[in-house]
Amino acid sequence: MTSVAIRGDGFLIDGKPTYEGRTWNGRKIEGLLLNTRMVQGIFDDVNPETAGQWASADTGTWDADRNTSEFIAAMPQWRDHGVLAITVNLQGGSPYGYSTEQPWVTSAFERDGSLRPAFMERLRRILQAADELGMVVIVGLFYFGQEKVFEGDEDAVRAGVDNAVAWLLESGFENVLLEINNECDVVYELPVLKGTGVHELIERAKGITRDGRRLLVGTSFVQGLPTSEAARASDFMLLHGNLRDGPDAVREMVRQTRALEGYTPKPILFNEDDHFDFDKPDNHFTAAIGEYASWGFFDYRMKGEGPEEGYQSVPVDWGIGSARKRGFFGLARQIAGA
Repeated sequence: MTSVAIRGDGFLIDGKPTYEGRTWNGRKIEGLLLNTRMVQGIFDDVNPETAGQWASADTGTWDADRNTSEFIAAMPQWRDHGVLAITVNLQGGSPYGYSTEQPWVTSAFERDGSLRPAFMERLRRILQAADELGMVVIVGLFYFGQEKVFEGDEDAVRAGVDNAVAWLLESGFENVLLEINNECDVVYELPVLKGTGVHELIERAKGITRDGRRLLVGTSFVQGLPTSEAARASDFMLLHGNLRDGPDAVREMVRQTRALEGYTPKPILFNEDDHFDFDKPDNHFTAAIGEYASWGFFDYRMKGEGPEEGYQSVPVDWGIGSARKRGFFGLARQIAGA
């Protein structure tokens, strides 16, 4: 059974520091968690008016179970390149990378916060595969484009937290980190999901236990720095580098996070960044690593690109078949010494 834990500002897998003893270009790698954003691993669209647009080219239909099977088949290759963690979200993410509106319904939650069994079975399959590979799954609960399923009901969101955390604990898997919501400081409407209120849900999730065990919990920020309340409540700090312009801005974000009121030594982890330049010696990935912060690759299919591009764009090619993917995984393999 693969387990994840935290000691100080580093991660442990099965009681040992990740990348034990590893340094790269004079920088400590031990304790970091190189990761990729793979939020569509359990994707499905339950809105019949939009579900048809995700059809695979070879069959002309969408098959959620096939998507998960192909995801699982690709996982050993990611692991072989030194990637130890993946992010999956119970409400997915924009299947076009960025979207102003989201008419589709890709939520594992029902209106009242209960869980859709088919989504959770696909998640169970991914957790099992990750467990067998010695990998960690960062399980996100909420995505701002899918907040609508709760119809403005904060109690339904709280019930969603309770149900998802109970399911994860009862599943028996110990290779899970919990992300309450993706980018809490963007366009959420409900106060409890906003950056200024989400610490309530962090504490709520931490307070749920089974046989004396609880999940390690955080939430991600993108526009600014985490609030002092979130810094104090979180077991690890989750940052997104999308809006940071250049490696120096990434370095400064990490330093400012460590200087926050309420911050105590704990891991800092980027699990989304859509900046690349992997062929250059200084990029967002290497900048984060240089500040002893884990980094995660966010890849979506840009306009005019082929089907092999993008891990967030549905239908997804989960292989390492594009130059951008090869750039990330190649650099990850160097850094990890895989």
